[in-house]
Amino acid sequence: MSAAVAVPSGAGEKNLLRGLNKLRSQGKLTDVTLIVDEHRFKAHRVVLAASSDYFCAMFADCAMIESRKEEITLYGVTARAMSRIIIYIYTSLLELNIDNVEETLAAATHVQVKEVIERCTVFLEQKISMENCLAIASMAEIYGQLALAERAYRYICAHFKEFAASGDFKDVKLEQLHYILSSNYPIDVSELELVSLLCTYGNDQQLEDGSLRELLRLIKWQYVSCEDLKSLRHLNYSLVEECLAKLQKNTKGDGTSLVALEQGVQDQGPTNMRGMELSLLKIGGFEWKGLTNEIMCFSPTKMKWYELTSIPHIDQCNFGTAVLNNELFIVGGAYDVCLKEYIHPFGFRYCPLRDSWVTIARIQLDRCRFSLNAVGKKHLYAVGGIVEHDDNSEEALRRISNVERYDLANNSWTYMPSLQENRSQHAGVVVGDKLYISGGIHLANILSSMWCFDTKSERWLELAPMPTPCCDHVLVSIDNHIYACGGWHETLRESRVLVEHIYAYDIKTNTWSVETKIPAPKFYSGVTSMRRTIFFVGGLDSTESIDRASSETMAYDLDTGDWWHRKDSWDTPNDVWESTCAAIYVPSFDP
Repeated sequence: MSAAVAVPSGAGEKNLLRGLNKLRSQGKLTDVTLIVDEHRFKAHRVVLAASSDYFCAMFADCAMIESRKEEITLYGVTARAMSRIIIYIYTSLLELNIDNVEETLAAATHVQVKEVIERCTVFLEQKISMENCLAIASMAEIYGQLALAERAYRYICAHFKEFAASGDFKDVKLEQLHYILSSNYPIDVSELELVSLLCTYGNDQQLEDGSLRELLRLIKWQYVSCEDLKSLRHLNYSLVEECLAKLQKNTKGDGTSLVALEQGVQDQGPTNMRGMELSLLKIGGFEWKGLTNEIMCFSPTKMKWYELTSIPHIDQCNFGTAVLNNELFIVGGAYDVCLKEYIHPFGFRYCPLRDSWVTIARIQLDRCRFSLNAVGKKHLYAVGGIVEHDDNSEEALRRISNVERYDLANNSWTYMPSLQENRSQHAGVVVGDKLYISGGIHLANILSSMWCFDTKSERWLELAPMPTPCCDHVLVSIDNHIYACGGWHETLRESRVLVEHIYAYDIKTNTWSVETKIPAPKFYSGVTSMRRTIFFVGGLDSTESIDRASSETMAYDLDTGDWWHRKDSWDTPNDVWESTCAAIYVPSFDP
């Protein structure tokens, strides 16, 4: 009786390669010799043909003289590169470094070894930097690696301010600059700055008016106001005057671009709208597989969700989330180790333009279940929350402010005047230079109070309370109103009751009113607004016996007063609850 023996996946292939390479190194059963720069490489035709379309065509076609020759001389490749390719074919090992990758890519492209080409392009993608981005883009174009070229050009655009100040800017070919501008890649300078840089480039390169005019036609003039363009008149370019005359035909009397007005670019929007799309983010939360740090993005133009990035920390929850200068900040939060909750002070900053994370200064008090909001373009404010401190007594906590401000320029946190009612699981929102805080829990009591912090005078003012006590809700601001969305409170019997309405607060009159009834209220939905629509993402449908997670996304249109739900389009891929949501501009290309 015989029994089958399970062989680990890949073990057979490794053994075969090992055996073939041994035969090659010993010169056994080889049937062809490749001659490159007077170097001779013995090999097996069938092995080369299996790995290379070039050799397969050469050896399989009887009409080709090389199919019958024992020695074949190769031109257009170096012996060093050919040696690396043959070693890869026989071992799957490829030694690449910044000095040999180009000649290896050139040789692999010549003899059509796809796996080596892929490894070279992946290596170069990982090495793109300010020092070599233009060189890699040019190299990729030479060898027909369009995806690599796109990656390099995207890098140039995401770092265009720095690139334009470098010596490489003068070496950019006119066709490359034309390609960059026509590709609509997101860029880190304003469209007005781009006009100035193109004019400077045209002057340095002594471009003819026709060539510069072609570049200027690729400017997104809808993002430039007439007043801004007048500031470029010192360049003395007749082309700028032409553009100004055309732009004035498409603007209002105040000199503001019509399209810029229609876009409704928020204060926290990107430097340039080129290639960017306002999208809905679902950040972290709980899913069927448990707690996640994954950040999902919904593209309104593509009508689909995709994974954007992931918070670079152990899976966590109850962190503070804010958008400042179109960058996402994640601060504090809590994580579990062996069923014990740990609160931490770490902060992270994500740039969607560059798809990169950096750490920021640690907040002074470890916090979770607090509010984090951006004010202006320089500061974040963290208020309240559950904190960890050496002395957690009420008296000790009163001596320490429950408000901290983060300074973007200095990358530092500073204590600010304290909110006299400490709280957690509350909500915060910013309107102009004022921070509004509502609801939350303090000493097991659910609060209805609302406070305003004037960031100019640095004083707190108590406002009209919410219509009902509320916690775990979200505040969003649209025009001169603040909307309290979601959340829950308790009955006299201490049972949880969902808040069934969106309440509107009028800042001018300091009054609350009912805006609308929520069709299907849920616990722990993620809430945010995009332009004039409020979105509710996921949450828990709760009964006395069971909590059922939801993937449903509902939206309330403030202009029409209507609720809508587009099933299977806006709904999240997985059921989710206790996630946070944000609206942010991300590059509008396929992930």
